[in-house]
Amino acid sequence: MNKKINQLDRRTFLKKSAKGSALLLATAAFPTIVPSSVFGKNAPSNRIHVGQIGFGRIGMTHDLPEVMKHDYVTMVGVADLDSNRLKQGKAWIEKTHMDNFGKSIQVKMYDDYHDLIANKDIDAVVISTPDHWHAQPAMEAALAGKHIYLQKPTALTIQEGRTMADAVKKSGVVFQLGTQQRSMHPWPQFKRTCELVRNGRIGQLKSIKIGLPIDPAGGITTEMPVPPNLNYDMWLGSTPKVYYTKDRVHSQTEIDGERPGWLRCEQFCAGMITGWGVHHFDIAHWGMGVELSGPLEVEGKAEYPTSGLWDVHGKYEIHALYPNNVTMEVRDTFPNGVRFEGTEGWIFVSRGNVGVTASDPTAGADGKENKAFYASDKKILTSEIKPNEIQLYASPEQHTNWLECIKNGKETISPAEVAQRVGSACIIGYTAMKLGKKLKWDIEKEQFIGDDEANATLSRPQRFPYGTEHVGK
Repeated sequence: MNKKINQLDRRTFLKKSAKGSALLLATAAFPTIVPSSVFGKNAPSNRIHVGQIGFGRIGMTHDLPEVMKHDYVTMVGVADLDSNRLKQGKAWIEKTHMDNFGKSIQVKMYDDYHDLIANKDIDAVVISTPDHWHAQPAMEAALAGKHIYLQKPTALTIQEGRTMADAVKKSGVVFQLGTQQRSMHPWPQFKRTCELVRNGRIGQLKSIKIGLPIDPAGGITTEMPVPPNLNYDMWLGSTPKVYYTKDRVHSQTEIDGERPGWLRCEQFCAGMITGWGVHHFDIAHWGMGVELSGPLEVEGKAEYPTSGLWDVHGKYEIHALYPNNVTMEVRDTFPNGVRFEGTEGWIFVSRGNVGVTASDPTAGADGKENKAFYASDKKILTSEIKPNEIQLYASPEQHTNWLECIKNGKETISPAEVAQRVGSACIIGYTAMKLGKKLKWDIEKEQFIGDDEANATLSRPQRFPYGTEHVGK
């Protein structure tokens, strides 16, 4: 591969970041959120031109199928720093469009996502990258006036997430986090549960129990040559330089449903506490009505591997205190899902056996009254939510809601500030597990109270020229 792909020139990087800032000034002149395709000479006003950043397991099996099922979406480009995946992405998108609508399209390939973001023909981007590559491209897309669908979690650190969320707010673009349990398809039971809890069907909410899976230890530690098709330095991004081994990155064979190795390395991901924790914490926050708030106190402990490459947490437990004196307990030994407990009963909710990818952990059952949705009393589940009671945001499907909001200018069901708060709650839990002590959290200042050791974890050093702190500078 060309050396240009294997090295990101400092001057080029800064120039591209500056482009984003300039585009922000241009988009700020428009008082409402309208796709740029509206202003194209021959483009119909209802079309949305989308670019895909990152073509892997989640992009291929979840994000792209949900976005591309809409006939008003045109996929313009795909970006990936693995040239094999880049070519596969182009072929897959073009074939899927033909299969869906019987029409051919030409999708442009980008080995550097900055070039995709700089394309003025693109209205919106879907970011399906590893966790350590979430905040920066989202921030740059916001600066460029692109609407954003971002896989969770928003960031590796609380400060990184705050920087990104602030950039989104300032830009006014439409942002959606991939917390799809909020939407009606394919799991209407989550919204239903939160409405029942918010409307007092289990009495006064007292406690929440969350069950999350864990990842296995292992992973090959042997150093290997960097594949010629992979821009490994850019893949590492803002994280420290470490030698290449395949279990640290992703498979070099065909994309499948297996969880890639980076999900099990703390350098790139905090483990299941953020990977799946964002989903269930989000439902807990929704049911409590604290989506723009967070915990007051958190303590935890966890076991960590002593050998192998993968070093994210194993068995763990977290205890948290939320506003209104609601307690939360999170353990790997609880059933995978969320249980709300009140003074007059309880409700348990999960995905059942309906997953997003083949590797999703599921409860192993489906239906109305089974592992996916059941309560201390069946009457709780069928209770009518009356018009004068709390009616939560109704989203048909997470990607569909995002696209609809791009067209109508409304806020999505999982906007950037909600995303930042739930991501922070998971990271606070992760920090408590790592430090093994009780932490007190200042919701307004977004920092730990009286604990320098904990506050030192709010950010990580970012390897130049990558990272949110270097964007636009």
